[in-house]
Amino acid sequence: MIRQPDDWHLHLRDGEILDSLVDVTARVFRRAIVMPNLNPPITTIQAAISYRQRILSSLKEGLDFQPLLTAYLTDDLSPKVLKDGFEQKVFFAAKLYPANSTTNSSKGVTDINVISPLIETMENIGMPLLIHGEVTDPDIDIFDREAVFIDKHLMPLLKRYPGLRVVLEHITTEKAVQFVESCDAQLGATITPHHLHINRNAMFLGGLRSDFYCLPIAKREHHRLALRRAATSGRSCFFLGTDSAPHLRGAKVSSCGCAGIFNAKYALESYVEVFDEEEALDKLEAFASENGPNFYGLPLNEKFIKLVQRNYLVEELYEVKNERGSLDHLVPFHAGERLHWHALSVENRM
Repeated sequence: MIRQPDDWHLHLRDGEILDSLVDVTARVFRRAIVMPNLNPPITTIQAAISYRQRILSSLKEGLDFQPLLTAYLTDDLSPKVLKDGFEQKVFFAAKLYPANSTTNSSKGVTDINVISPLIETMENIGMPLLIHGEVTDPDIDIFDREAVFIDKHLMPLLKRYPGLRVVLEHITTEKAVQFVESCDAQLGATITPHHLHINRNAMFLGGLRSDFYCLPIAKREHHRLALRRAATSGRSCFFLGTDSAPHLRGAKVSSCGCAGIFNAKYALESYVEVFDEEEALDKLEAFASENGPNFYGLPLNEKFIKLVQRNYLVEELYEVKNERGSLDHLVPFHAGERLHWHALSVENRM
């Protein structure tokens, strides 16, 4: 049994897909930081309020779930919007997407220096900055974009704004692990379940496997092993963030497949598999349920999740409704594989 966890990086999408997915997360996770890269993105206080209401309206009765909304940073966003939204407890944090770095990021930041007034405001009011840490220069190899971002942008940013709380999202490299470990308590990092399980070979095993295509892209095996060591280390700077990013089947299997892995259905179970394999189950609760709240200054959850060993086969497809209300499908992470742990319902500790 572990304290109920939170998901510090989640994509719930919107519309019919949101209705199909929010309960999947709320079954296990008490809180989740919800990403703002909708179409159009969440750039106003009212848009965030409306989105939060749509999330809560989609919840099955009886589920206790708190979505934490984020602002989507753009070159021309007003610092006042951030300040007012944060002080009104509408925006929990702000998300920096380098322009064209991932799904629905075309309106993202073109140059970090352009948004200096936003970052100064965030440092002054204590608002966390969440970063998709990749450069988008086409001359930089896609497998090197995280490392280059750290050197070119993140290191100068942290030096310039020493009071800014920053989360480097979904880290994928040994360099990122070492850099986060070397910094002070103002920098944290989330780690996804898929980057703990797969390396870049998974995308090409027996053909082009678009279901394993995500951004940041999975890297070499030694990076995967570094991430597993980090997640299971007990270090407080690393915490759970699934980056579950669902795309309907047609968007994944196309001439230009979308980046993203839908892992929310078995996210906690996927993490437990890793901690079990690494003989570090005693470190799971810190990673999943304590490090994130401590970093963000939030109370720990009061309820608990029971984890039991159970051998079962993950379904090949997960049925959802598309924007037209018709039945469609997502492919869950671990589709067709056997898992050996199962998370039971939330309960009070006896």
